[in-house]
Amino acid sequence: MAERRSGTGAARPATSGTAELATAQDTIALGAQLGKHLRAGDVVVLSGPLGAGKTVLAKGIAQAMDVEGPVISPTFVLARIHRPRHAGAPAMIHVDMYRLLDHASVDLLAELDSLDLDTDLDDAVVVVEWGEGLAERLSDSHLDIRLERGPNTEVRTAIWQWSRR
Repeated sequence: MAERRSGTGAARPATSGTAELATAQDTIALGAQLGKHLRAGDVVVLSGPLGAGKTVLAKGIAQAMDVEGPVISPTFVLARIHRPRHAGAPAMIHVDMYRLLDHASVDLLAELDSLDLDTDLDDAVVVVEWGEGLAERLSDSHLDIRLERGPNTEVRTAIWQWSRR
C-alpha cells in the first residue's frame, strides 16, 4: 500500500468550478454532484478553515457513491472506511489530517498504512480533510476543493479543480 497511485482520471464533467453554498444542503448537493464522477483510485483534497463544511461535503460525496455511513469527522481516528453498498463499486476512505498538521514531515502513506486498513487505496476513493500539501502525494491526479466562508455570513464558497503533478 505504500506506493504512489495514479488516479483513473475518468471522464470529468468539468475540470474546475465555483459554487456559492447558502445551506448545509447546498454543500451536500455539491458533494453529491462531484462525487458521482469519482472512481476507484481518485483522491479528493478538502481544505478550508474550521467549520467551513469539509465533513458536510464529504457526506454528499458518500451519498453519491452510495457507501455505508454515517459520515462523521474522523479527526480522532484519522481515517474511516465507508464500504460500498454494491459489489464492484469503490469504498470511500475518509481521512482527517487535522491532528497531524503540526508535523510537516508526515508521511501520509505510512500513517494510513499504520492503521492497517483492510481496503487497498487503489480500490477506493480517498477523501482527505486538512490534507493540503500532503494528500497530493497519494495520486498523480486529484480533486482539490477549497471551502471558504466570509466574515459575518454562513454562505460558503467552494472552489474546485482537478490537478495533476
